[in-house]
Amino acid sequence: MSDVKYTQAPVEPPPSYESTASLPTNSPTAKSSILRAPLPLDLPFLTSIRGRKVILASASPRRRQLLAQIGLSELYIIPSTVPEAFPKTLSPFEYVLQTATQKAMTVYKAQINSPDGEPALVIAADTVVVSPRGQILEKPRSEADHIAMLKGLRDSVSHKVYTAVVVMAPLSSARDPGYAVESTVEETTVKFGKDVSDELILSYVRTREGADKAGGYGLSTFTTIQGIGAILVDRIEGSFDNVVGLPLKPTLALIEKVLQDDEDLVDEFAEAEEE
Repeated sequence: MSDVKYTQAPVEPPPSYESTASLPTNSPTAKSSILRAPLPLDLPFLTSIRGRKVILASASPRRRQLLAQIGLSELYIIPSTVPEAFPKTLSPFEYVLQTATQKAMTVYKAQINSPDGEPALVIAADTVVVSPRGQILEKPRSEADHIAMLKGLRDSVSHKVYTAVVVMAPLSSARDPGYAVESTVEETTVKFGKDVSDELILSYVRTREGADKAGGYGLSTFTTIQGIGAILVDRIEGSFDNVVGLPLKPTLALIEKVLQDDEDLVDEFAEAEEE
């Protein structure tokens, strides 16, 4: 299908204890080896879906990079095309959860009867930045709006970042609705530095890094040098990768649970058949 993009994250050889042990610590070779990606997590539930159709319902390169860190580097990138039109009068928790759920459901339903096979897993996420007054911040509309947004975040005591993650998988049994779904919403508090000057904000805005991000700034995924928005941040309370766009620990737990849901229902169905 033309809208399906199978994307493999860049992979370098994993570090070796032996290859660097005999090298001086100031050796360029030793330094480059230390920075290479580790081997993927050897967890049974992750191993069971590697090489199968795992969909990330997002075009975010940051989310793709974060999933690659836990070994899910071969992903189908299929963003939802349904407009995000939920009212901003919803609480940030409800807004972000409904948006992520809509993304996951839309992509799952579109792909369940796909010629290249049903998905083994669909992962969707949505992140919002919320001002101290509870306002859900959109992506900046212009340079002037971008500057005003970042000044407001700097001048406030702190602000919140919410990310909802929704994971879906088809059920092996015929039980309605035919899929398992699990979700979570994570909250992180972010405080900008009071010493962040207007000049620094203007300089950051003109990098255009935050132009496509809600709240107007972005942080690093550890695996890249992107995310210079960190120069604005004084302190983070909570999950760092939640601010980037995908809290890894909760996402890993959701993947395990949604796959276990299927196994539990299969066992339950088999026991009922035997009775």
